[in-house]
Amino acid sequence: MYDPIRASDAVIQRLRANHPSLIDLTTGRVERLLAALGHPERRLPPVIHVAGTNGKGSTVAYLRAMAEAAGLKVHVLTSPHLVRFAERIRIAGKLITDAELSDLTDQLEAVNAGQPISFFEITTVLALEAFARTPADLCLIEVGLGGRFDATNIFPAPAVCVITPVDYDHLEMLGPELSKIAWEKAGIIKAGRPVVVAHQAQEAFEVIDSEATSLGAPLMAMGQTLDAWEERGRLLVQMPDRLLDLPAPALFGPHQFENAGLAVATLLTLGDPRIDDAALAKGLARVDWPARFQRLTRGPLGHLAEAKGADLWLDGAHNPHGGRALAEACRRLVARDGRPLTLIVAQFARKDSVGFFTPLKALGARVITTQFDSSTALSSADLAKAAGQVGIVAEQALDVSEAMAMAVAGSGPAPHIVICGGLHFAGEVLALAPETWPT
Repeated sequence: MYDPIRASDAVIQRLRANHPSLIDLTTGRVERLLAALGHPERRLPPVIHVAGTNGKGSTVAYLRAMAEAAGLKVHVLTSPHLVRFAERIRIAGKLITDAELSDLTDQLEAVNAGQPISFFEITTVLALEAFARTPADLCLIEVGLGGRFDATNIFPAPAVCVITPVDYDHLEMLGPELSKIAWEKAGIIKAGRPVVVAHQAQEAFEVIDSEATSLGAPLMAMGQTLDAWEERGRLLVQMPDRLLDLPAPALFGPHQFENAGLAVATLLTLGDPRIDDAALAKGLARVDWPARFQRLTRGPLGHLAEAKGADLWLDGAHNPHGGRALAEACRRLVARDGRPLTLIVAQFARKDSVGFFTPLKALGARVITTQFDSSTALSSADLAKAAGQVGIVAEQALDVSEAMAMAVAGSGPAPHIVICGGLHFAGEVLALAPETWPT
């Protein structure tokens, strides 16, 4: 389908036209442009650098919410965006403006002088230059892909490094072995700088632990020197020297307790005295992160679900680890009232669709496969075949609107509906109406 919202995003059109979208894992071009700009990366507040396969965005969202609840001004770089390019860059708490984007793009294009640099690389430099121009208390940087050779890996001494769960994804660039993927993620660890690590498969943890040991980086790992879990509807975080009893995170799903706990441990490791227990609790309760099991009540699809008595959720899960987390969240959703579950799924062709569907089979959900507007999207028919390989009989729809109409049609109890399969697909859903754009 034609997307007038994304087509009107002039900055992203310009950057993509001038710079290749092909990912090239190196930091040399970024370092060259940063040097030409006078090293803005050296004029930033303390940096928390976050890598991992799943949960990076949610962890950053918790970090930001809790730090801002303490009154701190926070710069944030995340990717990808869902609807608008500006979502990637938040300056002292506010999304970068179109005017700022245009001015910075002009400057960077002039300084770069036509030399090779990729879309993500110049985006990273643009964000760092924007951050350096505005005072703030903290800078949150999410890795784009991998870590060791990612464009963001240019900080010699970040305040804290964070590694969320490592799993199989982007195998064409990082894999295929889990140990190789973990080696890429562990590349953000820096000499003598603390690193906080989520629960990992043993194969991945051994690589991360070895990297930290070789660099003399103090390591705190979930399940060893710290932990986080849900108890009586609250978040408990066990640190080496104390136990915190905090409100449940606002983001839905049991996996969010670990993401939130990881963020709490990271901020306590940061050691900013302004971030006290009250700020941690306040931030957890008000965190917002679109397309991470997000309840949709607005926009055309949200209104359709509401009119039919169904509830609608949107999640960016797209790989085997994400599928497992999604399955647990769906079980919790259905346990509330026992109503049936319908999954609407679309994915990129390069994803492990069979691995994604495997943990979802036990849900016994109705599955409708569809597709989104991308030349590299998997067709609904091929996605249905992938579901069939794990024993799921899927229906097919031409697009998400048709899939929603199918999901709410017929008699019987109104279902829980979950749209899932990837952040690009989630972005297409949110782009349907300005009232659902991330802010």
